[in-house]
Amino acid sequence: MSDPRVITAGIDVGTGAVKAALVADGPGGHQQLAVHSERIHRRDPAVVAEVAFQRVLARAGLAREVVAYVASTGEGEAVPFCNGHFYGMTTHARGASFLVPGARAVVDMGALHTRVFAVDESSRVLRHRMTSQCASGTGQFLENIARYLGVRLDEVGPLSLAAARAENCSSICAVLAETDVINMVSRGIPTGEVLRGVHESIAQRIVKLLGGIAAESPLVLTGGLARDSGLRGAIERRLADEGLALEVHTHTDSACAGAIGAALWASVRHERMSQAKNRPTGDHLTEATWSSPRS
Repeated sequence: MSDPRVITAGIDVGTGAVKAALVADGPGGHQQLAVHSERIHRRDPAVVAEVAFQRVLARAGLAREVVAYVASTGEGEAVPFCNGHFYGMTTHARGASFLVPGARAVVDMGALHTRVFAVDESSRVLRHRMTSQCASGTGQFLENIARYLGVRLDEVGPLSLAAARAENCSSICAVLAETDVINMVSRGIPTGEVLRGVHESIAQRIVKLLGGIAAESPLVLTGGLARDSGLRGAIERRLADEGLALEVHTHTDSACAGAIGAALWASVRHERMSQAKNRPTGDHLTEATWSSPRS
């Protein structure tokens, strides 16, 4: 018996990792089948995308041939096996709304940029802001700090949360912030207090961006830093200090929200393409209609 579900995939090519997701559209609606994140580690992103796709298929126990449509996002326009591409903010909005139903704001914290956007009930992006070119407040910046301090990334959050206080750190520039950290270490400041200071610095910038888009609750964290419990705690404290009543949510698969959103939009696009092909001659949908991720 053939599978009545339509299987689609999303490939999110970031600076530090490639994320892949599979979703199925069946009688009960969309179902997430599997996700996988693959670090790039100086490899060709197109090669890493192929590896990530193969591994997510293996996790779901599916053959490549059953996937009806593969959509890319992020820097994935160069992925040769994808059928189409969606803008990253659009896919993170859709993925966040899928992981946390009712989401009205998203903070996407990537390796090189952090961006915030307000979304409606259809996960359409209404307003957005993005960090400047300075790398302070990004995943790569925090990874560099952790490496200098000699701690693993999965230790950063707990160490920050356990700290009794935060050591003040520059929120203006990544270079200045890293210099601050070096000075803190030379003065014997405990690692947890250093990390909490870094988190408070990042949170200050994020909350300022959220205020600029008049963000509403619930707020969903996506991207690699969404798993950092210390950063989430700093964002919640800063929101309270600023009088912004926003509930902060994350999810086990928040890092793969872009890939999940791409897979969901792939399902929409595949359905509209199928409708266009099945319509009588002279009564067809244009490509502009069925390809729009906002429709």
